[in-house]
Amino acid sequence: MLGEPEYNMNALFAQLGLDNSDEAIDKFIADNQLAKGEELKKAHIWTDSQRKFLEEEWNKDAAWVEVIDDLNVRLHPEA
Repeated sequence: MLGEPEYNMNALFAQLGLDNSDEAIDKFIADNQLAKGEELKKAHIWTDSQRKFLEEEWNKDAAWVEVIDDLNVRLHPEA
């Protein structure tokens, strides 16, 4: 029997096709800080498929919402 999927930052980065090691996540966030008014889902840092995933999961209020929100906060340190 399969267990419940994990919804955390490492799993989100894997879902987005990005390196999901803690070090890679920290580097990605440090290297891709967004301007105060820049929306996460519209940011230049995503491919079209990544952007679509983020938007769809956010709009569905899916299990990923809390993790996506955490990523948004971490990418907007000045907000």
